[in-house]
This record gives sequence, C-alpha cells and structure tokens, in this order.
Amino acid sequence: MKNLFSLLAMFLVISFSTVACDEDDEAQVIDSSLPSGNFSVQRTGVFTAQNGTPTAGRAELGTDGSNTTFLRFGTDFTTQLATGTVTVYLSTSQNFVADPGNGNPNLKLIGIVNKNGETFFRLDSAIESKFTHVILWCGSANIPFGFAPLQ
Repeated sequence: MKNLFSLLAMFLVISFSTVACDEDDEAQVIDSSLPSGNFSVQRTGVFTAQNGTPTAGRAELGTDGSNTTFLRFGTDFTTQLATGTVTVYLSTSQNFVADPGNGNPNLKLIGIVNKNGETFFRLDSAIESKFTHVILWCGSANIPFGFAPLQ
C-alpha cells in the first residue's frame, strides 16, 4: 500500500511539474511542514545556475529535534519562475539522468519549488549518502535550472 501511495504521489508531482515554467501557473506544495525544535545541518551546498537562470543560494540537508529529515533552501535562495513548476530532485551527480525503466536509481524526487527564499521539504526518511546533489529541473523545457553539491 505504501508503494502504491508513493507511486501515485510521484505521478502527481511529475504531472504538475510538466505543465509549464510560467510565473502565472498555480503553485503546488508537497509538504508544508516545518522542522520542530532545532534544525541540525548535516550537508550543505551552494547552487550553481544553469541555462541562463538566476538560480543562487544555499541548500541544506539535515534533521530537526524529532529526527525528521528535511531539505532546506536558505533565505538567499532564488531561481527563475519558482512558482510551482520547477521540480526538486536529489541526485547522485550534478546531471539529471532519468532512468524510469530501472526506477530512477540515481534520482530521488523531493517536491516542487513554490517560492524564492527559505523553503523546507519534509522527507520520508534519511537520505542515502549516494545522493550528493540537489537539482532544480524544469520538465516542460526539459532543462536544469541549477544544482547544488551537498558536502
């Protein structure tokens, strides 16, 4: 049942992410939960812009006081058209390499960016160490907007 729910959620996220990278699109939020207690950063990185976007800022992976894992974009985070159509992934490299036939082993879907500035993405579990980068992907244009190596 959990796998069915995960597949349905991923399908909905991908469906919303391929609509358009337009500022007028309605924003979609996967999980608006905030950390409880202190947020302890385990890995951090700075975004590198790609394809002429103004992507910049910090990404942090860590846990809160309840040991829940979160991906945090800092108050300095910005990207082009960050209104709900730029999808966030964790990846094993700075390149977006989809492999749906094998279950995308090098990508982990996180959610959709719905604003510039500080954003928290609550994650289902701890993140495997093989995921070393955050990628911002615009599905409708089929291009990356930026990446951040997590160290």
